[in-house]
Amino acid sequence: MNTAHYIRHTRELRALVDRLRNEPLLAVDTESNSLYAYYEQVCLVQLSTRTQDVIVDPLAVDDMSPLGELLADPAIEIVFHAAVYDVITLKRDFGYTFATIFDTMLAARICGWQKVGLGNILAAQFDIRVDKKYQRADWSKRPLPPEQMRYAQMDTHFLPRLRDVLLAELHQNGREEEAHETFAELPDLPAAEPHFDPEGYWRIHQTQRLGGRQMAIVRELYLARDTIARQRDWPAFKIFSDKVLVELARIAPRRLEDMDGIKGLSASNIRRYGATILEAIARGQEAKPPHPPRHSRIPDPEVQLRYEALHDWRKKRAVKRGVESDVIVPRGTLWALARRVPSCVEELEDIPGLGPWRRAEYGAELIDVLERTNNKR
Repeated sequence: MNTAHYIRHTRELRALVDRLRNEPLLAVDTESNSLYAYYEQVCLVQLSTRTQDVIVDPLAVDDMSPLGELLADPAIEIVFHAAVYDVITLKRDFGYTFATIFDTMLAARICGWQKVGLGNILAAQFDIRVDKKYQRADWSKRPLPPEQMRYAQMDTHFLPRLRDVLLAELHQNGREEEAHETFAELPDLPAAEPHFDPEGYWRIHQTQRLGGRQMAIVRELYLARDTIARQRDWPAFKIFSDKVLVELARIAPRRLEDMDGIKGLSASNIRRYGATILEAIARGQEAKPPHPPRHSRIPDPEVQLRYEALHDWRKKRAVKRGVESDVIVPRGTLWALARRVPSCVEELEDIPGLGPWRRAEYGAELIDVLERTNNKR
């Protein structure tokens, strides 16, 4: 494997795009700094054709828009492994659009492969062992050491070959149309949006056993942690974890010394954030207990019954075929079916997640499940 060509200037990117316009296939991956920044950004874009590897540095290139011409060209098949994250972050940071996508992870799941992480697949298919040393690296640091660049290169170098292997298996098993129908949903994914939910503390699992006063403290600590994270441009979980946050709310320390011994809260973090933590706890103790946010309306019992019947059908269908349940039909599609109650296959056309292939393959069964469930009432 030759060293990847490293692009750091807009003129180089434009020249690359001109060279790749007639390529039928382009493998793409990204590296971001989500573990090291409050607002993550794409820090590296890796590209591979069947004959060359290229790494583009968005932190150095002034204008990343030329690359968008290739990604939006329907004549070029863009190969990702686990496309969702890359698609939504590339849309967010650069406004890219996509036309033709092949997702090797989705293809592997449709084929019934059990281990679909790229490292596992490369080992099984090509006897390639990827060093995981840089999985949690800070990709915003410059310069990147050669071995880290090599690691990034490996993420796309084998994707064209892997795509060929999977396409052959999809064709052999009669799953090619199913795969392309699934891939066709990927270009429509919305761009990722940086968003802080001030009510997000209700989703912290460990809060379930806390009382109202303690939840008031949780809220204040949660908001204070986000403020610190924004100011430091650091991920919130690295200020202190959810587990530490809940423990602070539980014991409600009044002095810095009272925080000693809390697992996961280092002495340096106590020095750095201790005063802010104590202030948040004090505010929580004086505040009224918060009320949980209103959840979406509880489903009508008949809707729930239909959903459970469809869910049971999907599970059995997946076991029979040897795939994960959501490969058969997405969960959201089951809820849409349970609410709308179509009475014939033709009425399935407006159900999200049911393209022509799924309607032809499963449509009659889905209608039958709904009819049998309604007849049991």
